[in-house]
Amino acid sequence: MPRIHLGQWAESAVGWLQSHLGGFFDAVNTVLTGMYDGVHAVLGAPDALLMAGILAVLAWWLRGLGAAVLAFAGLALVDSFGLWDEATSTLALVLVASAITLLLAVPLGIWAARNRTVGGALRPVLDVMQTMPAFVYLIPGVMFFSIGPIPGLIATVVFSMPPGVRMTELGIRQVDEELVEAARAFGTTPRDTLTRVQLPLALPTIMAGVNQVIMLALSMVVIAGMAGAGGLGESVYAAVTQVDIGGGVESGLAVVILAMYLDRMTGALSRRVSPLGRRAAAKAAATARGAVFPRSAKFLRYRPGTAVATVGIVVLALVAGGMHLAGGGETQSVAAGRNIGNGQRIKLGYFPWDEAVASTYLWQNVLERRGYKPDVKQLDPGPLYTALAQGQMDVQFDAWLPTTHQQYLERYGDKLADLGSWYGPTSLELSVPSYVKGVDSLADLKGKSAQFGGKIVGIEASAGMMGKLNDKVLKEYGLDGEYKVVSSSTSTMLAELDRAIKKKEPIVTTLWSPHWAYGTYDLKKLKDPKGAWGRGEEIHAIGKKDFAKDFPKVARWVKDFKMSEQDLSSLEAEIQKGGKGKEKESAARWLDAHPGLIDRMAPVGA
Repeated sequence: MPRIHLGQWAESAVGWLQSHLGGFFDAVNTVLTGMYDGVHAVLGAPDALLMAGILAVLAWWLRGLGAAVLAFAGLALVDSFGLWDEATSTLALVLVASAITLLLAVPLGIWAARNRTVGGALRPVLDVMQTMPAFVYLIPGVMFFSIGPIPGLIATVVFSMPPGVRMTELGIRQVDEELVEAARAFGTTPRDTLTRVQLPLALPTIMAGVNQVIMLALSMVVIAGMAGAGGLGESVYAAVTQVDIGGGVESGLAVVILAMYLDRMTGALSRRVSPLGRRAAAKAAATARGAVFPRSAKFLRYRPGTAVATVGIVVLALVAGGMHLAGGGETQSVAAGRNIGNGQRIKLGYFPWDEAVASTYLWQNVLERRGYKPDVKQLDPGPLYTALAQGQMDVQFDAWLPTTHQQYLERYGDKLADLGSWYGPTSLELSVPSYVKGVDSLADLKGKSAQFGGKIVGIEASAGMMGKLNDKVLKEYGLDGEYKVVSSSTSTMLAELDRAIKKKEPIVTTLWSPHWAYGTYDLKKLKDPKGAWGRGEEIHAIGKKDFAKDFPKVARWVKDFKMSEQDLSSLEAEIQKGGKGKEKESAARWLDAHPGLIDRMAPVGA
């Protein structure tokens, strides 16, 4: 069977669209960004507990006092985790994506229900949209719109649309044909038949579709955290890549609370807006009036009228608005004569490698003390280099050249600026614990795959080191086919190494020097007598094309930046000791413990 190069055709199509429809994608990006920013501003403007109160009043109106109390308690718990800003960002993305999805899905569902040819043509398209792995949608999104919330929003719309279309079509098709015929017999126009007969009766099914759209949107928004969408998705992704159990539990529970709130509220809204739902609610209310309930139960079941709920929401919104206007903005403390940046924003990107974390948070502290406002974002290498090439990120400090990350410089060429090397030489290697006897070089791994479970524990699949290991190193020593390289993340690899050492189990992992693991564990670097890994690499800082033009002083500082192995190792150790989520504070402590370093890194007169 001849090889069908579908992937190459898709890549060529994306390239053609980027070249010829760049203006269209920029316009779409502008519109969607405006929608998202507007909703996010509304949700994020009030104090967290006031916004939680507004959402609780909405729950009171829809489901009763018990639901309102639980909603407020759950949202207050999210705030106590320190994840309120992330939760409002996620909620804004879900609401905007769901609104766009429904604006497209409901008309398509109506068209499919009224035209079997259209329904038949849509079915395979919806099948593909619903079964395609959700991660795939992020790739063209990042290429067309770079990193940020918009790729996630587009991917969410595509991924969550099928249930909206299918449930709308199903609801209309399930309306009793005799009722439709009766409407036509009385001279009702097709439009009135649709709006006055079919849609009201199909509303419960359509609202079930709305519920599914919102739930799928929330699940996709979390996945979109991999492409820099922010919100709870980014928190979950960071916790996974850093094996941060506490952060994973907290951010995961915040997602659950949002999901439960949205699920219960859309279900209750369905009963409010549907004629059948209102009839069932009225019947239940009549039954309740005739029954004898404890006074506390009646109190919990009480739901205010629309006017009362509206007044409550307006009052809370006015209070929130007053507090927002009265509150002063945060100010950043900068020593006199040191405010070089004058509040200029600079975007720092990193992937979860230890030297990347250490250098990025070190520079965040340095830049803040020089008057800049650095924004730090974690991404995988692929999305990060794409964002740099598109000008959506400004600089990153962990480019291993000329091997590991060379593919990105070749792909994006003059869209990136090499700001020079700040550390080197490094080395790439496979390592085993020292208690593994008889394995001292890569050649010694031959014929011993059973001892290691037939696997080599690797890092991110997008890392150039992984490509070199699979394409050259294993083949050079005849290990391909005998060992499987398991892609994971740097933190996952280290966690697996720690687990194996504690159990005295044999393990072989990818590693590199410098790395704090060599000071923490007793490890052996496997010798490479054939030189398959190549010469040691240098760690470079890579900026966007116009970095030196936009940040001339910072560019000079970065080009002159150097770190010794002792300094880098001690900085990494300090960050490890500080714990997850405290990287900035740990880097600040290390910087304070090295007086004069900030003046050497960022001299005021430079």
